[in-house]
Amino acid sequence: MGIEVNGKVFETDEEGYLSNLNEWTPEVATAMAKDEDVDLSESHWQVINFLREYYEEYQIAPAVRVLTKAIGKKLGPDKGNSKYLYELFPYGPGKQACKYAGLPKPTGCV
Repeated sequence: MGIEVNGKVFETDEEGYLSNLNEWTPEVATAMAKDEDVDLSESHWQVINFLREYYEEYQIAPAVRVLTKAIGKKLGPDKGNSKYLYELFPYGPGKQACKYAGLPKPTGCV
């Protein structure tokens, strides 16, 4: 399985997560989102970039509860809540946002 971006195929697992995290680019994220009929806005990118920074620091994708709390600390209480995150990522802020960020599926996500 894979996703094609600018003529290059990036290998993914059966759920669409990148097999090689180092191959991630913003164009890959945009292509993944487009496949799910999502147009990435500045708000999406704030969460995606936050997740990439978090993963770089801790080497793990945060669980949704941790993500929600951390987003609230960094971006403000109006963005640090489940309702806001689910509006951006209706298939689950952990699963869908991590996928677009090129990260592995968070532990605990079904």
